[in-house]
Amino acid sequence: MRRGARPGHGRGPVNWLPARVVALRAKVFEKLNGDNAITFPNDQVGPDRFQELYGHPAANGRSRGAGLSDLFWYWLSPGPEVHQEHLEAGPRYDDVARATRSFLAGPAESLSATAGDCTSRVLDEVLTGRVTRVRLRDLMMPIWAEYFYELVFGEPCPRAARDLIVGHATDVVNSLKCTGLRHPARRARLTRYLEQRLADVRHPLPETLSRTEQVHYLQGTYFNTAVVQTSEAMAHLLLALAQHPEVAARLAQNPDDDRYFAHVLDETFRLYPLFGIAHRITTADISLDEQTTFPAGSVLCFNYPVYHATGYANPDEFDPGRWERSTARHAHHIPFGIAANRPCPAWRFSPIAMRAATRVVLRRVTLHSSVTHTRSLPSRGPCLLVRDGPVPSLTPMRVRDRWEDVWRSVVQLVLGTAMVLHARRLRLAGRYFDTHGPQGCPVRH
Repeated sequence: MRRGARPGHGRGPVNWLPARVVALRAKVFEKLNGDNAITFPNDQVGPDRFQELYGHPAANGRSRGAGLSDLFWYWLSPGPEVHQEHLEAGPRYDDVARATRSFLAGPAESLSATAGDCTSRVLDEVLTGRVTRVRLRDLMMPIWAEYFYELVFGEPCPRAARDLIVGHATDVVNSLKCTGLRHPARRARLTRYLEQRLADVRHPLPETLSRTEQVHYLQGTYFNTAVVQTSEAMAHLLLALAQHPEVAARLAQNPDDDRYFAHVLDETFRLYPLFGIAHRITTADISLDEQTTFPAGSVLCFNYPVYHATGYANPDEFDPGRWERSTARHAHHIPFGIAANRPCPAWRFSPIAMRAATRVVLRRVTLHSSVTHTRSLPSRGPCLLVRDGPVPSLTPMRVRDRWEDVWRSVVQLVLGTAMVLHARRLRLAGRYFDTHGPQGCPVRH
């Protein structure tokens, strides 16, 4: 099925309401951006210059001075001020980045084996019959909760700890997608657990952070961002395989064909990038040429889905074969950012772990789904896991997904608007930088 296509026809609310509500939500967030925000690619900076601007040394502000920061800090609490994605450039960021690299380093064989073991354990719990109905993101959450627990503490993850991590990560991603409100008390339970376990962490923590900040660093980096993003990425990958059985069959029949898996993963990240828009604040004037200048303090919003759709034939189709004719390095394709401007620290590690988990899944079941596959995936990816025998009808899943899309889009509008207003009132990022410098030092007025 073509990306974004909806089964059925007609002009009822099932067909037009979700799109209208999504457009209205976009207007709400545009309003929050403020007048100094510019979204790319556009007529001024097109796709061919997108990475040039993205990688400019002065396009390196992360939170200070952007209206959007208050909202992201609100969603990522506790500890957004030490979240690696939102730290301003300088000694604190360098210290945190070093620590993160040490946790994510290791031989590929070890990283792969751990991912496979965690996937097998969770599937053993879940696969109790011939056909199992799941939401793929929910299926993946405990796998990656166990995985990152082992990376951080160097031991198998207890069930109680896994439940805390999954509860926290689910709460964060539901609020980010505006399908649920935040539950600070649920998040605080994980914070208290990590504070008790701080001495058991297997690598040195950033020395420039206080004890409380070190706890927040662990919670935000590994048990929020890492668990959420890897679960989202796997949900997109498995849902794409469920809807393209010929691709899944080729992977299952050739599990050691790493090149083809890389093409499938590149195509998944191209079509369903984990980030919709990344915002950067200019810390100095940027002059790309005589006609293109952005003053210091501009908020640059880089639209990944739009950029990833440019420069390709049939960009809305899921086609891993396109990477046999071109390379990701020279395409409009930056799933992990770019090296010139703080790329994602998991750029090496994620494909290794995801490949191992995918092999285990495809060895155990076949995947089947008829739902609409969108980048934001608010449905969490309904899917059937079939161990053997005939596949049940997918029509009930399709019908349910269409109606869920209607009420869920309304919920997203209401909850999203409520959280935008609450975030503006709390003004977490703005208040922090009113009293702290970019390196976290208190400012005396």
